[in-house]
Amino acid sequence: MQAYRVETTVQPDGSLLLANLPFSVGESVEVIVLTQTPPPLKTEPRSLRGLPVIYHQDPFEPAVPEEDWEVLQ
Repeated sequence: MQAYRVETTVQPDGSLLLANLPFSVGESVEVIVLTQTPPPLKTEPRSLRGLPVIYHQDPFEPAVPEEDWEVLQ
Protein backbone atom coordinates (compact mmCIF):
# COMPACT_ATOMS: atom_id res chain seq x y z
CA MET A 1 0.00 0.00 0.00
CA GLN A 2 1.37 3.39 -0.98
CA ALA A 3 0.67 6.35 1.31
CA TYR A 4 0.49 9.93 0.16
CA ARG A 5 0.04 12.86 2.51
CA VAL A 6 -1.51 16.15 1.52
CA GLU A 7 -2.58 19.05 3.72
CA THR A 8 -5.56 21.14 2.69
CA THR A 9 -8.28 23.28 4.20
CA VAL A 10 -11.99 22.55 4.32
CA GLN A 11 -13.83 24.82 1.90
CA PRO A 12 -16.78 27.00 3.04
CA ASP A 13 -19.18 24.47 1.51
CA GLY A 14 -17.59 21.65 3.57
CA SER A 15 -15.72 20.03 0.68
CA LEU A 16 -12.05 19.16 0.21
CA LEU A 17 -10.14 19.54 -3.02
CA LEU A 18 -7.36 17.02 -3.70
CA ALA A 19 -5.51 17.80 -6.91
CA ASN A 20 -2.46 16.35 -8.67
CA LEU A 21 -2.51 13.06 -6.78
CA PRO A 22 0.20 10.56 -7.78
CA PHE A 23 -2.24 7.72 -8.56
CA SER A 24 -3.44 6.23 -11.80
CA VAL A 25 -6.85 7.07 -13.23
CA GLY A 26 -9.39 4.51 -12.01
CA GLU A 27 -7.12 3.26 -9.21
CA SER A 28 -8.97 2.43 -5.99
CA VAL A 29 -7.80 4.52 -3.01
CA GLU A 30 -8.77 4.87 0.65
CA VAL A 31 -9.17 8.38 2.08
CA ILE A 32 -8.76 9.05 5.81
CA VAL A 33 -9.38 12.58 7.06
CA LEU A 34 -7.67 13.69 10.28
CA THR A 35 -7.68 17.06 11.99
CA GLN A 36 -4.26 18.55 12.58
CA THR A 37 -3.23 18.67 16.20
CA PRO A 38 -1.85 22.01 17.32
CA PRO A 39 1.86 22.07 18.11
CA PRO A 40 2.66 21.52 21.79
CA LEU A 41 2.99 24.65 23.86
CA LYS A 42 6.53 25.67 24.62
CA THR A 43 7.34 25.35 28.28
CA GLU A 44 8.93 28.31 29.94
CA PRO A 45 12.63 27.55 30.44
CA ARG A 46 12.45 29.31 33.80
CA SER A 47 9.48 27.43 35.21
CA LEU A 48 10.02 28.79 38.74
CA ARG A 49 9.76 32.40 37.60
CA GLY A 50 6.93 34.20 39.37
CA LEU A 51 6.63 31.69 42.22
CA PRO A 52 6.94 33.01 45.78
CA VAL A 53 10.27 32.56 47.52
CA ILE A 54 9.90 31.15 51.04
CA TYR A 55 12.90 31.11 53.31
CA HIS A 56 13.24 28.87 56.35
CA GLN A 57 12.32 30.74 59.55
CA ASP A 58 15.55 29.82 61.29
CA PRO A 59 18.26 28.89 58.80
CA PHE A 60 20.53 27.46 61.50
CA GLU A 61 17.97 24.96 62.75
CA PRO A 62 17.82 21.59 60.97
CA ALA A 63 15.01 21.18 58.46
CA VAL A 64 14.32 17.65 59.77
CA PRO A 65 13.09 17.37 63.38
CA GLU A 66 15.66 15.80 65.69
CA GLU A 67 13.41 12.83 66.59
CA ASP A 68 13.00 11.95 62.89
CA TRP A 69 16.74 12.25 62.33
CA GLU A 70 17.48 9.74 65.08
CA VAL A 71 15.09 7.19 63.53
CA LEU A 72 17.20 7.12 60.37
CA GLN A 73 20.45 6.36 62.27
